[in-house]
Amino acid sequence: MIDVGERAPDFCLPNQDDVEICLRDLKGKWVVLYFYPRDNTPGCTTEACDFTQALPDFSDLNAVILGVSADSTKKHRNFIEKKELAITLLSDESTEMMQEYGVWQLKKNYGKEYMGIVRTTYIIDPDGVVKAVFAKVRVKEHVIKVKEKLQELQNS
Repeated sequence: MIDVGERAPDFCLPNQDDVEICLRDLKGKWVVLYFYPRDNTPGCTTEACDFTQALPDFSDLNAVILGVSADSTKKHRNFIEKKELAITLLSDESTEMMQEYGVWQLKKNYGKEYMGIVRTTYIIDPDGVVKAVFAKVRVKEHVIKVKEKLQELQNS
């Protein structure tokens, strides 16, 4: 995992519309980068809907919200249309970027071990430095906590 105070690894990934989004192009903005396991699953849907609902608040704080999973851009498009999401979803099918951020880890479920995404959120400042890390996220009230932390960081 990347720690607070470290420079966020640069990335360029396609969004739901197959447009490449690069961290370097977001310089000057705060970035809320959240990693989630899969589109159209209960927890991931709740998280994406909560971020969409809070989008105006994050925009007021000069922040961009980017969700990342290993789903394809086509799956992201379907997820966005189905749930009327207003956030940007990035596709990391190779898991290369997720490995760099340390969120692609060995997981256990019903006694089986497999590699998967550990739900994690990073707040990255306008200079590209990680200012907050939320590891092993519980979805309930997560977006509120992220927004409060972002406000606290901007006021300090």
